[in-house]
Amino acid sequence: MRIYLDHNATTPPDPLVAERMAQALKDVWGNASSVHHFGQQAKAALDEARASVASLLSADASEIVFTAGGTEADNIAIRGAAEAMEPAGRKHLITCGIEHEAVLNTMKAMARRGWKVTLLPMDSSGIVSVDRLREAMTDDTALVSIMHANNEIGTVQPIAELAAVARQHGALFHTDAVQSAGKLPIDVRALGVDLLSIAAHKFYGPKGAGALWVRRGVRMLPFMTGGRQERNRRAGTENVPALVGLGVAAEIARRKIDTEGPRLAALRDRLEAGILSSVPGTDRNGAVAPRVPNTTNISVERVEAESLLIGLDLAGIAVSSGSACSSGTLEPSHVLKAMGYPHARTLGSIRFSLGTSTTDADIDRVIAVLPPLVEKLRSLTTVGGRK
Repeated sequence: MRIYLDHNATTPPDPLVAERMAQALKDVWGNASSVHHFGQQAKAALDEARASVASLLSADASEIVFTAGGTEADNIAIRGAAEAMEPAGRKHLITCGIEHEAVLNTMKAMARRGWKVTLLPMDSSGIVSVDRLREAMTDDTALVSIMHANNEIGTVQPIAELAAVARQHGALFHTDAVQSAGKLPIDVRALGVDLLSIAAHKFYGPKGAGALWVRRGVRMLPFMTGGRQERNRRAGTENVPALVGLGVAAEIARRKIDTEGPRLAALRDRLEAGILSSVPGTDRNGAVAPRVPNTTNISVERVEAESLLIGLDLAGIAVSSGSACSSGTLEPSHVLKAMGYPHARTLGSIRFSLGTSTTDADIDRVIAVLPPLVEKLRSLTTVGGRK
């Protein structure tokens, strides 16, 4: 038996998603920009998917821009919106150190082009301070980008208050909602944001499909040049089967969100309590609340995360040490580092992210396997000069 607790990295496609995608690949192969029957058939499929995504976000379908995933959506939001404001002399961007690399590396790229970028300081809670944002705002600030929920520790940011601060200074606000879409109810109007990114494969849809919500009236320059698809905001022939999958996944997530969230939160809390009580020298990373319901990040003293991951995998349990986009590196988690945790703690932390397949038996298995595994590794491994 194998247990998958790495849903923040990716989720298995829902069977209905796979079925509808296969049907679209076989039967809806027209170019959605064509005016004939086959093209209009594809366009109708995209319109249906667009409406489903809009419904998940309590948005209007006309404001949804389809992308090839969350990273592209983040790039379009940051580059497109910021560059549209550049002629007005606004060349200042603000984000924080716990963002996904899709945002952080895009900000670094903008800095190399002469933009001023401010990283808001973080504390051990993993929650962005509204006051710190207020202090960082200037008359030159074009865009603020703060993620809705963190992919490693699960903390949920006070987006509505942060967006209000940006709005008071005439700046746009973007939020990367890749880890919250499908897990938390999202109402883009209530959040007060201007741009919001999502990715299908984080809520049981396919990889290679995502969306950017753009508030009506926000001016953006195209991220890449080409045709006039997606209202001139994202050139390129749309991937109809993948976007059909995104739409189906969005509809399923919308229907389940009120029941699945509490179920996962109860399982997550039981897992967390079981580990913290049975394994000496463990602690939770980040604030207890608010968090997405499926995520916990736990540090284990005197054990390296890599050894834990291998040991758990050999026992049939899949977890991670942080963002899947940073895996394979020997660097400590940039999220935990930005939160001020000691180096040894960042190297000994693992993330459990639950999903629809997670059961009570899975939680029992992890709680049973982890204590003896940690004890064995501590007897064999030296971390920080101590056994």
